[in-house]
This record gives sequence, C-alpha cells and structure tokens, in this order.
Amino acid sequence: MPQTSEPNSEVPETGAPPSPDSRRWWGLVVIGMAQLLVVLDATIVNIALPSAQADLGMSDADRQWVITAYTLSFGGLLLVGGRVADFLGRRRVFMAGLVGFGLASALGGAAASPGILFAARAFQGLFAAALAPAALALITTMFTDPRERGKAFGVYGALSGGGAAIGLLAGGVLTEYLDWRWCLYVNTPIALVALLGCTLLPRDRGTTGPSKLDLPGALLGCGGLLAIVYAFSRAEHGWDDTLVLGLLLLGVVMLAVFTLVERRTGQPMLPLRVVVHRGRGGSLLAVALSQVGLFGLFLFMTYYLQVILDYSPVLTGVAFLPLTAGIVVGASFIAGRILPRTQPRFLIAPALVVAALGMTILTGLEPGMDGVYLKLLLPAQILIGLGIGCVMMPAMSTATAGVAPHEAGAAAALVNSAQQVGGSLGVALLNTISTSATSDYLKEHGTSAAAVAEGTVHGYTVAIALSVGILLVTALLAAALINTRPPSAPAAARAEQPNEVPS
Repeated sequence: MPQTSEPNSEVPETGAPPSPDSRRWWGLVVIGMAQLLVVLDATIVNIALPSAQADLGMSDADRQWVITAYTLSFGGLLLVGGRVADFLGRRRVFMAGLVGFGLASALGGAAASPGILFAARAFQGLFAAALAPAALALITTMFTDPRERGKAFGVYGALSGGGAAIGLLAGGVLTEYLDWRWCLYVNTPIALVALLGCTLLPRDRGTTGPSKLDLPGALLGCGGLLAIVYAFSRAEHGWDDTLVLGLLLLGVVMLAVFTLVERRTGQPMLPLRVVVHRGRGGSLLAVALSQVGLFGLFLFMTYYLQVILDYSPVLTGVAFLPLTAGIVVGASFIAGRILPRTQPRFLIAPALVVAALGMTILTGLEPGMDGVYLKLLLPAQILIGLGIGCVMMPAMSTATAGVAPHEAGAAAALVNSAQQVGGSLGVALLNTISTSATSDYLKEHGTSAAAVAEGTVHGYTVAIALSVGILLVTALLAAALINTRPPSAPAAARAEQPNEVPS
C-alpha cells in the first residue's frame, strides 16, 4: 500500500479525498517539459542524421543505430521504469530520469565517434524509460477531478502526439543554422529547468512494506519488448528475413511466458489486473495503432518534402506545423472538453475516422502536382492532427483511470510501451510496404528519373492506404471495446484496483 509524506500528494485509504494541491498546474508544466523531451528526441535527430553521419564517418549500415539505440532501450525498459517508479516514488524517479537524460544528451552532443553517439542514445532511452511512466503516473495521481483530468491529459496528449512533429521542426532549424550536435545539446538546459521545477511536484515514498523487483518478470517482459522493437527496426531487410522472424517469435514467446509468470508472482512486474480490463485494453490498442499511421506519415512526408519537392530541412519542419497545431487543438480544446461529458469510445472512434479521412487525401499524392501543399498536404495534416489529438487524450486518460495509486507507474508504462511499439511498428511495416511497392513499380516502368520519382511516390501512397485501413479497423475495435466512462473523482481517488476488472 503506498504512503505519502504530503497529504495532498495521494488520497488516503479511507475518508474523503483531500483538497487538491494548488501548485498542480505548475507541476503539469514541469511534467509537460519532460514529456516533450522524451517524445521530441525520437525524431529531432532524423533530419540531422545526414550531417552527423558525414561528421563522424558513419557507414550507411551503422547510421540506423542513432535511432535504433534510443528506441530499443526506451521501448524495452519501460516496464521496469514504471515499476521502479511505483517502488521508489514517482517524483524521485522522475528527477533521476531528468538528470540522466540531460547528461546523456550532453555526452551525445560531444560525441567524437559513432560508438560514443550510439551509447549516448542508448542511455537517453534508458533514462526516458524511467522518466516517461513516472511523468504519466504523476498526472494520474495529481488530477482526479474528471474536468481537471481532461484538461491535464489534453496537454499531455498534445505533447505526446505533437512532440514528434515539433522534433522535426527543431531538428531542421538547429541543423541548418547551428550544428547537428545541438539537436542533442538542447535537451540539457530543458532538463535542468524541469529539474528545478520539481519542487512543484507532490512527494511520495513509493510502496511501503516488503518490496522487491520481480526479476524473472523484468527479464521476460523487457526481453520480449526488446526483441519485438529490434525486429521492427530491422524489418527494412524484409519481413521474411531469418533474424526478423526469429526475433518476433522470441519476443512473442517471452511475453507469453511473462504472462504466466506474472499470474503466479506475489509482487509482479505488471499486475495483470491492470491489463485485463476491457476499456483499458481498447485504449492501449487505440494508442498503439494510431501511432502506426502517424510515425509512418512522418517518415514519408519527410522524404516527400525533401526529396520530391526539394524542401530545405527548415522548410520541411515548418511544413509539419499544421499537423502539430491540429494535434494540440484536438487534444487540448476538443477532447479535453468533450470527454467529461461522454463515453471515451464516442470520441475515440469518430476521431480515428477523421484521421483516416486525412490519410485518404494523401493517397492522391503525385510527384509533379501544382500547389500540392495547399491542395492535399495542408487539409490532410489538419484532419490527421485533429483526429490523432482527439484519440491520444481520451485513450491515455482511460488507460490510466481507476488504477490503484501504487500501480499507476505500471499502467503508465503500458501506455508508453503501446505508443513506442506502435511507432516502431509503423515505421518498419509501412517502410517495407512502400519499398516493395516502389520496387514492383520500377520493374514495370523502368528506372528513368521520372519513373523513379513516380515509383517512390507510388510506394508512399500504397503504404498510406494501408494506414487508412489500420485506422478504420482501430475505430471499430475502439467502439466495441471501450465501453466505460472514466470514474468519478471520489472513485478514482479511492481506487485500489481497477473497478471493472473481471475476477
């Protein structure tokens, strides 16, 4: 049973909930800065990668590790990070994550060789795996009133969905006007400012009584996630690649054994009652599968704008601003106001359809279209942004609602794992589909410059069409599975177990 050192940080086991801490909104600003760091860093180095490769003498085969080292350690260690936050205290782990992330970023910016850069990115992912679930768990316990919770998760959802696009803009500006190293250096002062603001966050002591880390669960759960994320990152070699298939099989088997172990463990890494909840499961699917289309879109639009339309890195980043604005408006202003008045599925399912409509517009892309940005890219980004924003906010809120305070970190880790694995799957799956479609096109139409441009865009549109299908299927799943309303403030505050978990 968790215990806190401040009466406002968590709700006692009995009695009415105390009045909320008046500093909680400033605390949300601090958490938002940390979440922006985590999400932004997944894409900020993308545009800077060619410059970093040339500066450090990286080979084409090794350059992927600048991205993969981060996603592997981040996605693979989230379950451990969430559980450690429950054991040691969310604020304590949050602060340690900020310090480690800032130092790792400084190391990466000063890297004199590819190996040091890869190691720094891995350490960034490690500390992000502690930082992200601690941040989300803090919001879960700080905001229990439904209306305030909606506003708080609106901000968090906007940062989670739009941070990747902001990273592309920041990466373009820093690379073009300063140096690629500033894409890493910039994290350190932001982490320092957030660290200074941690006095605004509620103190908590973590789990009291006998506690120990579920080592078998940690090895199986993290090992399974690592295997799956790494398989996705290697899928560019083809889904029939022996290593890819082997890693996917290994990951599935490890996660299956992980489930069996957790059912028999007294202090599990991931309490299964947090998972076997219909509304929570549907929300996690909505988070994961919406990211498949979103991160695939980042990949294709980046190349379409820079290679096909010949945009500069800065102009490419600016071109993504409507998508970011749509996500912010959707999460903060639309979903944040509608969610307290309706069931989450009545918001999530239509929002997924709106995002699918935006993706459908992009299936009409061609290499030499006049006014393509105003005709297709702008309206598509607005629809996709509004849709994804209205998905992320209620899905994240629902996935963490009704969880016992001492299990908030585990639930938060699940949400972040869904987002991370979904994004990795999107990049790998859609890139493979796109490459295959382009190859087939060139076999039929030759390899002239015009054919290559047309074939490349054809590959993009085929992959985007698959994204449309994924979003529509996800809308159906969300409508069928997410059949609950977020609990009221007193119920959420007193919850010791998810109130709809089957026995």
